[in-house]
Amino acid sequence: MTYEEYLKEKKKDLVAMIHLAALPGTPKNTLTPNEIREKALEEGKLYQNAGIKTVMIENMHDVPYTKTVGPEITATMANVAKSIKELGLFCGVQVLAGCNKEALAIAHSAALDFVRVEGFVFGHLGDEGVFDACAGELLRYRRLIGAENVLVFTDIKKKHSSHALTADISLTETATAADFFCSDGVIITGTSTGEAVSLEELRALRPSPIRKLIGSGLTKENLPQFFPLADIFIVGSHLKVDGYWENSPCQDRVSEFVKTFNELRDSSS
Repeated sequence: MTYEEYLKEKKKDLVAMIHLAALPGTPKNTLTPNEIREKALEEGKLYQNAGIKTVMIENMHDVPYTKTVGPEITATMANVAKSIKELGLFCGVQVLAGCNKEALAIAHSAALDFVRVEGFVFGHLGDEGVFDACAGELLRYRRLIGAENVLVFTDIKKKHSSHALTADISLTETATAADFFCSDGVIITGTSTGEAVSLEELRALRPSPIRKLIGSGLTKENLPQFFPLADIFIVGSHLKVDGYWENSPCQDRVSEFVKTFNELRDSSS
């Protein structure tokens, strides 16, 4: 079953984040590529045993981020991704910061299901500098390498970014542009990691036909109010010890969140 088929069957999905340990060549790196892979596999198995079907890997510990990454990053992430996928999970990848072609190459190489990209339409100013819109170039690259089966989920009005140049363009208008430019789903976030999404903005976006993903700030407590407004729920920080993204996953937090999610999905079906 493809991920697209799974989404059509289940209607809603939960995506758990695996924040890879700092990768080779980055300032905080202390582990070998194999140790990084083994740590990621442990987290993947923990999520899988809790009943989660979908995960996403991301190089979030590679601070400070750059707009380009070396082959050591791409190679290590592809190796990890392949091992995660072999667990039998659906899996996606994001490569910070804005390394969207690299993410797509990793996904294609490791037979992943989706990528998370930024700067898809309109562009923005991030911590790392200016990001130009990339939809046309990225989707042509997807076609070039034969990766049309990899879904492209796209951040709009991305967190940790300035959107002053597009202040006169609403979230809904941005989503419409992303849909027109063939995004497979738009990701809505709060202003920073762990910050909740605006319910008002989500409600305004609801009539749009494009698939909607919540990409930050989800907790067991606020999930019920967000649940009717989105299709895919990406959760990272809340599943970690003390609810902090840098920590390891907490078994109790994971179990409680999955229980809440399944109850909501069952009651809505």
